[in-house]
Amino acid sequence: MRGGHVTILAASFLLLLTPAAHGGGGGFTQGQDRLSGIIIPGFASTQLRAWSILDCPYSPLDFNPLDLVWLDTTKLLSAVNCWLKCMLLDPYNQTDHPDCKSRPDSGLSAITELDPGYITGPLSSVWKEWVKWCIEFGIEANAIIAVPYDWRLPPSKLEERDLYFHKLKLTFETALKLRGGPSIVFAHSLGNNVFRYFLEWLKLEIAPKMYMKWLDDHIHAYFAVGAPLLGATETVKATLSGFTFGLPVSEGTARLMFNSFGSSVWMMPFSKHCRTNNGYLKHFSVRSKKGHAAHLCDDHEFQANYSGWPTNIVNIEIPSTRGDEAYPSIIGTAQVNMSDMEYGFPTQLSFSAREVSDGTLSYHKDPVLNPLTPWDRPPLKNIFCIYGVDLKTEVGYYFAPSGKPYPDNWIITDVIYELEGSLYSRSGNLVEGNPGATSGDETVPYHSLSWCKNWLGSKVNITRAPQSEHDGSDVQVQLNVEHQPEMDVIPNMTRSPRVKYITYYEDSESLPGKRTAVWELDKANHRNIVRSSVLMRELWLEMWHDIHPDKKSNFVTKATRGPLRDEDCYWDYGKARCAWPEHCEYRYLFGDVHLGQSCRLKNSSADLLLHYV
Repeated sequence: MRGGHVTILAASFLLLLTPAAHGGGGGFTQGQDRLSGIIIPGFASTQLRAWSILDCPYSPLDFNPLDLVWLDTTKLLSAVNCWLKCMLLDPYNQTDHPDCKSRPDSGLSAITELDPGYITGPLSSVWKEWVKWCIEFGIEANAIIAVPYDWRLPPSKLEERDLYFHKLKLTFETALKLRGGPSIVFAHSLGNNVFRYFLEWLKLEIAPKMYMKWLDDHIHAYFAVGAPLLGATETVKATLSGFTFGLPVSEGTARLMFNSFGSSVWMMPFSKHCRTNNGYLKHFSVRSKKGHAAHLCDDHEFQANYSGWPTNIVNIEIPSTRGDEAYPSIIGTAQVNMSDMEYGFPTQLSFSAREVSDGTLSYHKDPVLNPLTPWDRPPLKNIFCIYGVDLKTEVGYYFAPSGKPYPDNWIITDVIYELEGSLYSRSGNLVEGNPGATSGDETVPYHSLSWCKNWLGSKVNITRAPQSEHDGSDVQVQLNVEHQPEMDVIPNMTRSPRVKYITYYEDSESLPGKRTAVWELDKANHRNIVRSSVLMRELWLEMWHDIHPDKKSNFVTKATRGPLRDEDCYWDYGKARCAWPEHCEYRYLFGDVHLGQSCRLKNSSADLLLHYV
């Protein structure tokens, strides 16, 4: 069994967790001495438990109060109809099924493993590795707070049914009172949309003059991980044909379930050139004829192809035989194209991101915020936008009627992917369009993830370094790179095909007293990024540097990355010794089964973290 040598790390990190030292130069100012971490999980990343008694016929397993619903694969396999009753919501009013209701679990256990078990636990692990890192670094139990939510609901229903945003506000205030300092927000995927909504909701709860003070007092930094800032195209696939998430259910069943969730529209892709008036300003804004807030687009929307996205997101081929009864909404939007069908030719209907979000394909209205509008930089002191790149990511779909009834009435005939700056069809053929500089994280396209680069100022410092431990020989730096509004920032740097890099875009000058950074991690998968040891190392070092009284720069240095834990030490077979001999040594403990396990941090590494000040 591997020994845990974290004495130096734990002692160092206690500076984050304990009050400022008296009479010495190593203390911190009051209010920044005891930070808390608040985790907002993503879509389908919170356990749901039954709050009903449901007898399941033809199955030995029933649902009783507090039984796990999401996710219990045993009951899913043995009593799928009962399980669906506990998962489905009424698509019109978001109420529970009459026979069964589910509610989100609470605490860290609700987000660590969705389906705990010897086999299912590791397969459904979400934030478990994150929590283990916190424990290993000596963080106190009350310093990490999870704020699970019912990810099936739209934001307005989260507040209406569960008072979620009131509770979230109280969580920040309680953390401040308990710990004596502001909080660090860690949000993943849909959790970023939840946090955005919270910031807008907060404007209506706090007097305008107190809004900024509340944010400064309660939020020290915001880490936006895998944020779908302009939506995700996989939402369209889940809506029209179904997305199973690897579960043993049919795509039609998955579609039926997904379309009952009000949160599904929350993640729809939309155009960066269009905005919708706030619902609370309806008496002072232009209203459309249908009574909902007007969707207003600037000139760029009509000058750019595909609403700025790589390609049209939805392409539907309607056969020559009309099927109005099966597809009335789609046919109704394209009566001007019926001439081709009248002559026996199939018609292809294409929908851009603007048409997806303005109501042509769907419509979303909320009294606080329409989330299908671009997000400006939040008014927070420190923002770190983090996402994976360079993975094959879906950006567009071709659908055709299947001839079957709902929910199996559409089939996917082709998929458009982005990869390495090009677009490909499912068969591997090149496709014309507007590909980005790289591709997304396998779930969210690069165009959506990289929107936060618009939060950077006109001058950006860029650093590219290997993700693994390194001595600095492969670190590249470009200072004061010009950045134009709504334009991507593309570094002029080389890369080795065998090395995974992390590219840092940093700006601490454009907004006085505020810092903005964007981190791009090569080959970091959307769903697994919160389990990445590289990401956790960088987050920890950034916060360690941030609160250190002797820091010499606005951001932590990228010059080197050495081992921080025993797990980072390994055996170098070429040199027949432990790698990183200045930090690691061979020290066998009973239970070690290979040489690498016996490589551990040296006891004399007291200055380990001083390299990063």
